[in-house]
Formats: sequence, structure tokens, C-alpha cells
Amino acid sequence: MNLTEQLKAQMKQAMVAKEKARLSTIRMALAAIKQVEVDTRETLTDEQIIAVLTKMVKQRRDAIEQYQAAGRPELAAAEEAEILVLKEFLPQPLSDEELHQIIDAAIKETGAASIADMGKVMGLVKNQILGRANMGAVSAQIKAKLQ
Repeated sequence: MNLTEQLKAQMKQAMVAKEKARLSTIRMALAAIKQVEVDTRETLTDEQIIAVLTKMVKQRRDAIEQYQAAGRPELAAAEEAEILVLKEFLPQPLSDEELHQIIDAAIKETGAASIADMGKVMGLVKNQILGRANMGAVSAQIKAKLQ
């Protein structure tokens, strides 16, 4: 069962259980996926769907920061609830140890020796950790290792 089918099955379950917040979040995710499919005129793979869901989680984290800064904890809580639903469809996050191993292997494989080689390392690492780690933090770790 691919990720789109899983989302649709979970949407049906949320309808039956009358879980309005969960249903709304899943519908929003399916709409975002459909929008990308219409824009690109192709059916998305699971990896591409993971990228869409990861982007949605990042948007919600940014919104939480803004809501908290504006003193709107009820809106921040709603965004947090959406993140929890979206994370159910994303792969398990990598542990720090697993991430370090992937980065070290990519550095060794590319023969990277300086910051100038960071793009090569990021290219290898990005495909392996898609949706499983924060790319900003990964980039900082790679930069620190190459300095």
C-alpha cells in the first residue's frame, strides 16, 4: 500500500470515528499532494509525497513560532496537533548516531576534504535521510565535519 492509499484509508477511519481535527489534517495533506501532482502533471512517488509532508510539517513549525511570539497559544496548539497527525505518515526520524554514520560514509565516499565539497556530500546524504532529519541541522553537522 503506497502512502496516498494509506492517507485515504486513514481519512475514511477518521470520518467513521468523527475525528474532525484528524480528518481535516489528512484532507489538507491529500490536497497538497494533489496540487503538486496537478502542477507537475505526474503521479507522485512515496519519496515525493514524503517531501510534501515534510514541507507541511516545517510550515507548521514556523507557524507555531509565530503564534507563540504573538501570544496565541491556542493556535500554536492546533498546529502542533496537525504536526502529530502528519508525522504518522513520515518515516521514523534518524537517531544522532545513525545520522553521524550516514554523514561519515558520505564524506568518505565522496572524498570530501573541505567546505568546497559540501554540495557533493549533501547530494548523497539528502537522498538517504529524506523526511527523517532536519536538513538545516544536517547541513550544519556536515559543515562542522568538513572544517
